[in-house]
Amino acid sequence: MSKSTPTTPPLDREAKRRLAVIRHVEEVSGRRDVLRYFGISRQAYYTWYRCYQSEGVEGLRTRSKAPKTCPNATHVEVVGKIIYLRWSSGQLNAAR
Repeated sequence: MSKSTPTTPPLDREAKRRLAVIRHVEEVSGRRDVLRYFGISRQAYYTWYRCYQSEGVEGLRTRSKAPKTCPNATHVEVVGKIIYLRWSSGQLNAAR
């Protein structure tokens, strides 16, 4: 039995736009005018361009801005103890 290779999903709309801007800037000599035409800041363009150079087209995909960790979050054990104490003291009950 042959293994199927995983297919990558097609680029989303924003990634296609980023790729089009990068390719257009590479073709035209006036980078500043192109970025102004598309309404893109130089900082945003260079962020996209660095991702494109390091990861290819996959680097242009929209990414989550949510933090990967929350260092100040209450530990799961502590939350469990709080819930247990509230249930046992009657502060949390089904009547509320």
